[in-house]
Amino acid sequence: MVLEHALLSVNPGEEDDFEAAFAEAKEVIAGMPGYQYLTLSRCLERPSIYLLLVHWQSLEDHTEGFRGSTQYQEWRRLLHHFYTPFPTVEHFVQVQSA
Repeated sequence: MVLEHALLSVNPGEEDDFEAAFAEAKEVIAGMPGYQYLTLSRCLERPSIYLLLVHWQSLEDHTEGFRGSTQYQEWRRLLHHFYTPFPTVEHFVQVQSA
């Protein structure tokens, strides 16, 4: 399993609109091959910062499958205008747990 990590800096004052758009966008990603689940969390200290974690079966399911799809274009349309700056997306594999 691969964990996608993105720290989303939402334009201040647009948090409610972002959360509404994300509710729609999560339906877009949910049907993608290799998608397992996601969580979106809001920072308590900096309320315009969100942490997006998406679990994929493989790196390629995200980088090639999702990002190369027409569904990704809808995801972009719904969400990308909320970010300043545009987030860095990184991928992780678990090495330990407790």
